[in-house]
Amino acid sequence: MTTDTRAAAALVITDVLGGASLNQLLPPALDTVAERDRALLQQLCYGTLRRYPRLQPQLGQLLDKPLRSRDRDIEALLLVGLYQLADTRIPDHAAVAATVAATLALDKSWAKGLCNAILRRYLRERTTLEQRLSPAAAASHPQWLYDIIARDWPEQAAAILEANNQQPPMVLRVNRQQYSRDAYLALLADAGIEARPGQLAPEAIYLERAADVTSLPGFAGGAVSVQDEAAQLTAHLLQAQPGEAILDACAAPGGKTCHLLELEPGLNLTAMDVDKQRLERVRENLQRLSLEASVVRGDASLPPSLFHGRLFNRILVDAPCSASGVIRRHPDVKLLRRPEDIRKLAAQQLRILQGLWPLLAPGGQLLYVTCSVIEEENSGVLQQFLDATPDAGLLPVSVGHSRSCGGQLLPQADGPGGLFFGLLERAG
Repeated sequence: MTTDTRAAAALVITDVLGGASLNQLLPPALDTVAERDRALLQQLCYGTLRRYPRLQPQLGQLLDKPLRSRDRDIEALLLVGLYQLADTRIPDHAAVAATVAATLALDKSWAKGLCNAILRRYLRERTTLEQRLSPAAAASHPQWLYDIIARDWPEQAAAILEANNQQPPMVLRVNRQQYSRDAYLALLADAGIEARPGQLAPEAIYLERAADVTSLPGFAGGAVSVQDEAAQLTAHLLQAQPGEAILDACAAPGGKTCHLLELEPGLNLTAMDVDKQRLERVRENLQRLSLEASVVRGDASLPPSLFHGRLFNRILVDAPCSASGVIRRHPDVKLLRRPEDIRKLAAQQLRILQGLWPLLAPGGQLLYVTCSVIEEENSGVLQQFLDATPDAGLLPVSVGHSRSCGGQLLPQADGPGGLFFGLLERAG
């Protein structure tokens, strides 16, 4: 049965407010609406969550009293309505009417009058409501994250906050085994798809407008993959050589694994991840690209026994992190992360380094990557590890902003995401 688009968005956001991940919720929700409405549903979900820290306090001012917990779907619907009025080109009257109508699809007809009154009051009072916002709320960020970004990046904070609130570009990675970047750009031009080359990664192509992957020339046959340009730098920084034993220790969904093999098919590469379900994505990507790797389930902080006695020339650690550098692609981070998570993540990241280090051959290199802009997760973790590990040394990384233990790319509005790279070498 086809679902009302705004009601579907409200249900997705309700579940995110309850702690679920947008990445898990959105794909099945897209199947519930008409094909022509899927882009709108995605926009409503992503946009409302990006602006949640700004919209929520305004909604709180507009409501005479908080809604009951069982009416969280109406709260979510009101947020969807406010987002349309504040940040989209949908005419105000159409946004109000469609949002009010969605109460029926939610089986909450009693809320029609409430939604109509709240949204129309917002249109009358929006200037005053905006003026009452804190600087963090005005920047659409939770206070704790706003404070950390301002502390760690005082000169760049405004640009980071602004980039985090933008819709990210769609970026392709050309499979060098099939095409040069120039050759694939020509294919896109022939197909009427506007695109431009990236500035950092030699395989990166930016599409002027997002496109369904099925419309991309040769996608099903592995000609290209979708991957942020910052992430594409990872394989180049690892500098894997023919015949080397490589471990991608937190591999899912497999983008970096596949890029390594596209650059050097002769690698003896093992892709490991702790999540069984996400490992299936690794296998699917390898199959589509006609690449081969050993796929292993295991916890990087406690590597499986099958690795005992085995050494790798290079190890890639794309560590679990706050995702504070890729919020524009994962806007639910603004709702789901808490300040206490950063310390827990840093401790987990340190355990991963400690667990993997015995698997690195003497003279081998370990590339530590996060999609975070928070120093505690980046140079902070590496410095702790270096202080406690006598045979670990730090190598220079010439990427982005120089930090004490690596290089940091910051999110750019129409460019790459915010990734940190630190390179270690084991004495030997």
